[in-house]
Amino acid sequence: MSRELVLDVRGMSPPEPIERVLDAIDDFVPGDRLKLIIDCHPVPLFRILENNGFAFQEVPGTESVYEIAIWLK
Repeated sequence: MSRELVLDVRGMSPPEPIERVLDAIDDFVPGDRLKLIIDCHPVPLFRILENNGFAFQEVPGTESVYEIAIWLK
């Protein structure tokens, strides 16, 4: 059964947002998705995701500057 998680990291100081994301996706299986709500463009996170078999899609947020969907490739 796939999971849909939401993680709001607005207002957190680095590196806490990346650490929270990595903790949240650590046990992901195909079909799981994380919706990340964030107020910055997390380029270091994108490199980590790509290097570890994850895909992502970034869109303008409705509640924040960015909303990023993250899932296993």
